[in-house]
Amino acid sequence: MIYEYRIYRCLPGRLPALLKRFENHTVKIWEKHGIKQAGFWTVLVGDGNHDLHYFLAWESLADREKKWASFQADPAWISARADSERDGPIVANITSSLMTPTAFSSVK
Repeated sequence: MIYEYRIYRCLPGRLPALLKRFENHTVKIWEKHGIKQAGFWTVLVGDGNHDLHYFLAWESLADREKKWASFQADPAWISARADSERDGPIVANITSSLMTPTAFSSVK
């Protein structure tokens, strides 16, 4: 299993719009494409109170490439993204890391 750790750094005041988009649209569209989320977090204490952190679980790099491309091209996603950004951009920056668990990890 490969885990993708993504951080969305929102423009000030726009995190609620991003959370709403994920809750009402993105996660459902992911399910349609077989994309498995492994958790979402926001910062309670510390730097990054405009950030959304989440993990996706992939079977392989090929699995990620196929499903992510399909998701990105989905008209429902394109529409949801455009609708959520009617009042302007939400995300200032996205970082992504692909990781594999260690032999002693509780998550495999």
